[in-house]
Amino acid sequence: MIALATSRQIAAEQSVLSVSNLTTSFLVEGRWKPVVQDVSFQIAPKETLAIVGESGSGKSVTSLSIMRLLPKQSCRIEGNIVLGGTDILSLTDRQMRQVRGRDAAMVFQEPMTSLNPIFTIGDQISEALLCHNKSMSYAEAKTEALRLMDKVRIPAAASRYSEFPHQFSGGMRQRVVIAMALASRPKLLIADEPTTALDVTIQGQVLDLIKSLQDEDGMSVLFITHDMGVVAEMADQTIVMYRGQCVESGQTEQVFNIPNHAYTRSLLASVPRLGAMRGHTEPLKFPIIDMESGIQTPQSTVVTTVSHEHRALLEVSSLSTRFDIHSGSFGRLSGRVHAVEDVSFSIRPGETLSLVGESGCGKSTTGRSIIGLVKPTSGAILFEGQDVSTLGKQEMRSIRRSIQMIFQDPYASLNPRMRIGDAIAEPYLAHGLGNRLQSKARVAELLSQVGLSPDMAERFPHEFSGGQRQRISIARALALEPKLIIADESVSALDVSVKAQVVNLLLELQAKLGLSFLFISHDMAIVERVSHRVAVMYLGEIVEIGPRSAIFENAQHPYTRRLIHAVPVPDPSRRAIRRETPAEELKSPLRTLQYIPAKPSYRVVSAGHLVRSDMVSFAENE
Repeated sequence: MIALATSRQIAAEQSVLSVSNLTTSFLVEGRWKPVVQDVSFQIAPKETLAIVGESGSGKSVTSLSIMRLLPKQSCRIEGNIVLGGTDILSLTDRQMRQVRGRDAAMVFQEPMTSLNPIFTIGDQISEALLCHNKSMSYAEAKTEALRLMDKVRIPAAASRYSEFPHQFSGGMRQRVVIAMALASRPKLLIADEPTTALDVTIQGQVLDLIKSLQDEDGMSVLFITHDMGVVAEMADQTIVMYRGQCVESGQTEQVFNIPNHAYTRSLLASVPRLGAMRGHTEPLKFPIIDMESGIQTPQSTVVTTVSHEHRALLEVSSLSTRFDIHSGSFGRLSGRVHAVEDVSFSIRPGETLSLVGESGCGKSTTGRSIIGLVKPTSGAILFEGQDVSTLGKQEMRSIRRSIQMIFQDPYASLNPRMRIGDAIAEPYLAHGLGNRLQSKARVAELLSQVGLSPDMAERFPHEFSGGQRQRISIARALALEPKLIIADESVSALDVSVKAQVVNLLLELQAKLGLSFLFISHDMAIVERVSHRVAVMYLGEIVEIGPRSAIFENAQHPYTRRLIHAVPVPDPSRRAIRRETPAEELKSPLRTLQYIPAKPSYRVVSAGHLVRSDMVSFAENE
């Protein structure tokens, strides 16, 4: 057991939360299997403690144990949990319901699962207030709900009180959940991965919000995350968990600057840091860390041969993709979503062009338009000189041999009833590249190529980790020997060390096979690592494009600078810094039928570096 020792040795009775020898076990095949073992820590008033670790480390189970949200029939919690002087484990279910919200409140990773889709936002916040204050009238609850909505910086709170969860963006829904958590002014806020599913700018807004609320209300925060950059910005104290055990703990500065455990060092080494690519003209792999010894093996720059002699592999010219909106009793056409508007770029053989921007900017629609999953409205998509946007289904099918796509969620793109060997062989057989016997040999070759054992071909998707499933998706994409791979948020949902492994794999395959990538992402730190060139999208339009070094070292457009500025930096000395990013949602691309978009114009900054010169509506302080 490692107990978190602070500089002032907080006594348990003075702590907001004191956890001693916590062991949580689940009933598996008639036996109790511990998933959290002998964990102890204390949180002082107004203090933030972060528990960091990858999926399966036990950090979320720890938070759920504190709130007693685990099923009693299949879960056993042992040890001592004292919250505000109350022994949590001795309370009845009825008494525990009073503690939740009043003394401790929890914010979960996915706000939509915490909100009821059939009730308005205002009603749900009011319900949280009325639940713990029986004497409060509904009118008083509405007034307080509006105050809370203003407090968490929801713009135009009064007009949005009667809206439903689906009418809010992900970041605004998370603000609503935080408002509900603050309803009864709890002493402790437990934030379980509250920013993982959010875009980088929205993540920065939520982190700043939690910091400011802590300053105003003096509450303590237990922050659960796998992101070391977020830990550095948020935590006074840090616990590192690995396989259900606390392997390192202490002041955040100490954990970051003098890490003792190999696992801590591996987490820190896997964090992409903006600016680390200065002086490198080519993409750079992440260093390899031995989990047992903590020894780091630096990786060399991946030299890929980008051909400039011949024409581009992919040329996209004035691409627009719009979706019709029908409304009224007769379903009349009332408007259009301009998802992609007048986008142009090219990709050369062996090159990686990254397409970056927030959710809703049109980057995924661009990728889907290129591969034919979405029909473009206008424009030309030339692949090896052939306009694929004009091809029929059968002709497009043959083009897909050369253009493959890797999706964000590998589990959703794999058939859970199909063995992974069959899933990888399916496109190989469908395109008539060989028979069953040949496909087995090809599957074995592909699995080895992505770092998996050939005998894994007989397993089903649920038998693999998230990182392994993403490797399987990559193997399937390689089955047809494509020249271009569209990687749509292909590492966004992965743990930091797994993300590093998958990125390294993609770079190795590019150098070995001469692949081109359209790398779609909102993670600027990863984009800096893998890209030759970068295009920044805002509201369906490219606002800046250029060589990777030019974009990151000399960003010209205010939106590009905002994206870069919002990236969490794994440096505890920056904890007091506030980004002061305005609380706003990405503007809607919905337009009237009469709307005529302006033709984009670009200013040349340097060789290959272009920035929109006519987008005057976007300002630094917008």
